[in-house]
Amino acid sequence: MAKSSSAPQERPSRAARQDRASRGDSLATVKGQAVASDLNRLIHERIRLGIVSALAVNPSLTFNELKALLKTTDGNLSVHARRLEDADYVACTKSFDGRLPKTEYRLTSAGRKALEHYLAHMEALIRATRDHQG
Repeated sequence: MAKSSSAPQERPSRAARQDRASRGDSLATVKGQAVASDLNRLIHERIRLGIVSALAVNPSLTFNELKALLKTTDGNLSVHARRLEDADYVACTKSFDGRLPKTEYRLTSAGRKALEHYLAHMEALIRATRDHQG
């Protein structure tokens, strides 16, 4: 049995793949083909996608507005918003409206870019599926 002359290729780390996917420049999309595994998993989750999508078309939304819009619980929204905040995709401002606490969210420029890359990747997936079927 003959040995292959090509050196084995190392697979990039999960963190490196996620970073490429969040920037929208995975090797697959660069070649014009979309691969579902290269999706930005941080945004892809339903609640987080809802948060960034809602904030993309509104300058800011309060916690209660997002909760009502996404039909989710306080705890669920809080956890997902925190993940987006940790990634610098959303900015959170806490204040008081009289005696009531008010938490407001807005999409950051990094969050807007990540959403744009995510949407472009989804469109590429749809095109690739159509091209493959047609």
